[in-house]
Amino acid sequence: MDTKIFKIPKYVTNSLIIKKALELKLSLEEFLMLTFFDNDYNNYLDIDRLSNNIGLKLEDAYKVFNSLISKKLISLETTKDIEGRMIEKVNLDNFYNMLSVERTEEKKEEIKTDIFTSFEKEFARPISSMEYEIINAWLEKGYTEELIKGALGEAVYNGVVKLRYIDKILYEWGKKGFKTMQDVNSYMQKKENNEVNNERKELFDYNWLDDEE
Repeated sequence: MDTKIFKIPKYVTNSLIIKKALELKLSLEEFLMLTFFDNDYNNYLDIDRLSNNIGLKLEDAYKVFNSLISKKLISLETTKDIEGRMIEKVNLDNFYNMLSVERTEEKKEEIKTDIFTSFEKEFARPISSMEYEIINAWLEKGYTEELIKGALGEAVYNGVVKLRYIDKILYEWGKKGFKTMQDVNSYMQKKENNEVNNERKELFDYNWLDDEE
């Protein structure tokens, strides 16, 4: 007896898509269909191929497809193929935009975790809930992680590791329009150069002939 080997397509997904699907409370069929479209580079709408690949009856495939449309996770757009024929393609931009927001939120959480760890390292102890709120407030005011860490480093260098002192540093830097530590370093370099130039000016203006000592 001849044995036919069917090549079953393999689909991949990532944890972000799974997380979003759970958050949106998608059904297994909806998740499978999204995964299919995410793996299908052409995204031409072929409902027969779609139902066969995810193991759904044609009628059920239509229902799941319309459900994803109604939830605005996918959309249909009409375009032309390479031969100039009008075809329908599935567009996942709405869903990808949701994932992009998710990535941004995750990055923010990573930044927060990283910056809180930096403070705990310098304080040599876990930060309190009040300290957590103060640091979080700096982030919400628009101070960058880099600038906050820079202010923390300045406080450590000066031996005053207190949030009130760091807050004052950030306030002064904010008034000067500093956004990065490069801004701070450029300002300090310019200030040092001006001080050196002033010292030189005073040195050459000094009347040595009147110096009696």
